[in-house]
Amino acid sequence: MAGLPPGDPKLVSMIVNHLKSQGLFDQFRRDCLADVDTKPAYLNLRQRVDNFVSNHLSNHTWSPHLNKNQLRNNIRQLVLQSGMLEAGVDRIITQVVDPKIHRIFRPQVERVVHEYLASVNQKDESHFGTSSSRRTRQLVLGCAV
Repeated sequence: MAGLPPGDPKLVSMIVNHLKSQGLFDQFRRDCLADVDTKPAYLNLRQRVDNFVSNHLSNHTWSPHLNKNQLRNNIRQLVLQSGMLEAGVDRIITQVVDPKIHRIFRPQVERVVHEYLASVNQKDESHFGTSSSRRTRQLVLGCAV
């Protein structure tokens, strides 16, 4: 790893895998999902989808022979084609994820990346017998999210 420059795809992949193995992405997902159902963007999107589905279903008469799977797939396709999910999800991200990026996520990612690079460089030092603290700083600065 000592020969990989900051930003190298192999190095980035190794760091991302380490972050995943530490459970950081799962923690971020849990933190965001815990907040999502209280945000206006989510509540608005849910209401819009509920209304869309209700309006669509009001045009169909229920019968025991109704193909519910086909109807469900049709509604799913119509919702996707309407674009309401994309716009709604973008607003949810703005309300839930964006405020946490610099305050919560970035410091945690930087800490784990620094620890990972320090441990890898310690292995390199013991293997090559050289000091690489300067290299660690370069890698952290080059790979910090």
